[in-house]
Amino acid sequence: MQSLVQPIAQMLTYPFMAHAFEAGTIVAVVAGLIGWFMVLRRQAFAGHALAVVGFPGAAAAILLGVGAAYGYFTFCLAAALAIALLPPSRGGRGDESAVTGTVQAFALASGFLFVSLYHGFLNGVDALLFGSFLGISQGQVLALLAAGLGALAVLAMIGRPLLFASVDPEVAAAGNVPVRALSVVFLLLLGVAVAEASQITGTLLVFALLVAPAATAQTVTTRPAVGLVLSPLIALVVTWGGLTLAYRWPYPIGFFVTSLAFAAYVIARIATAGLGRGGQGGAR
Repeated sequence: MQSLVQPIAQMLTYPFMAHAFEAGTIVAVVAGLIGWFMVLRRQAFAGHALAVVGFPGAAAAILLGVGAAYGYFTFCLAAALAIALLPPSRGGRGDESAVTGTVQAFALASGFLFVSLYHGFLNGVDALLFGSFLGISQGQVLALLAAGLGALAVLAMIGRPLLFASVDPEVAAAGNVPVRALSVVFLLLLGVAVAEASQITGTLLVFALLVAPAATAQTVTTRPAVGLVLSPLIALVVTWGGLTLAYRWPYPIGFFVTSLAFAAYVIARIATAGLGRGGQGGAR
């Protein structure tokens, strides 16, 4: 046991690793909880679009000479508002997906424009796309904590009606639940979660923390209370594991986090499929 704990304790003596674990813990909890609702509401495509929007946001911030975090939050929240406030048309959900895809395509093209306009030596494009734990400061950790606590406080206030509106929006609307307003607020919360997760996993691999832990939790259990505990726990495990592996090997943290999250999801699917076959055999 000591041989396992000692290397971890030694790793945490480095300030950049301690800050990375602090930031990763905050991001994992926020992404795990908000991602659970995102998967339940079948808004994974909207989450992916917001993740792509984070790339031009960070690129624009670097072009302007400010921290990339400002670009992540500004662009993700602006895109969430654009998707949420567009009036519904006769196209229904398909039209909403088309609007989301259009926003995503424009944002990605803008990101490459901002990168091309930056005439300096921009060697952080890979970090923006695939994540990095290097250079996370105490100030960034505090900013992530403030944004995360604010998002979770709002989620706690709207959690019960949001769950009702997510499971059966028609009945919820008939019961005077503000379904439209909840949708707008949730997309803003999703924008905050994406902006935070992008700073750890990169914009292209945000789904490692937003989708995989939540999908794994919902594969294991259909009980909301259990799922809302299990999803952030899985996100924490894969984040801590990814940080540890990225410290040991010179590869992007996003790869390790994604691989661990994917492995957890596959194991959960295989296990539940095996239990299902066992239950059917017993019934027969």
